[in-house]
Amino acid sequence: MENNPSWLLPLLPSRATGALLALLYLHPDRDYTLTEAGRLIGASPKIMHTEADRLVTAGLVREVRRGRARLLSAETAGPVSRPLTDLLAVTYGPLPVLTDVLSVVEGVRQAYIYGSWAARYLGEPGPVPKDVDVLAVGTASDDDLYEAARQAEARLEREVNISGVRPQYWEAPDPADSFMRHIKERPLVKLELLP
Repeated sequence: MENNPSWLLPLLPSRATGALLALLYLHPDRDYTLTEAGRLIGASPKIMHTEADRLVTAGLVREVRRGRARLLSAETAGPVSRPLTDLLAVTYGPLPVLTDVLSVVEGVRQAYIYGSWAARYLGEPGPVPKDVDVLAVGTASDDDLYEAARQAEARLEREVNISGVRPQYWEAPDPADSFMRHIKERPLVKLELLP
């Protein structure tokens, strides 16, 4: 991830800032090493160090050192914690929330956010998206994907649409399938599903 401008929440200086804050504030009881957080949000070690330093100095992120590891967590005691959490949930929240929700759905091998949210996340200017579109690759049932979408909606306070596709079809879709062609031609944000 390059440290590009934030189109999901333009008042933030960069996409990396939004992604890191969302990861921490939407998991307030967890600590993340810089390496783990960087992997989950797709940011280089250099960007992670820069963002961590700035956010710790600003009092938005707590840091604990264990040996050589820097562990980061949300600063939940400050006056901006609750409003910032709410704002992050509706802007950058899809990345950590959908990672959580889809990591536990049986049969989901890969997942991608597509559509307007992915476009804004990857730097395409435009308004904040009203919904989030997701493609789950694997063998998960439609019922399980529907339930995952409802769980994500409850946390994100916005519509979430999850479509499923079999791995073979994802790798070699019918060329006449305009839906799949559209997904593959437009911005995609891969979710780093947890084992």
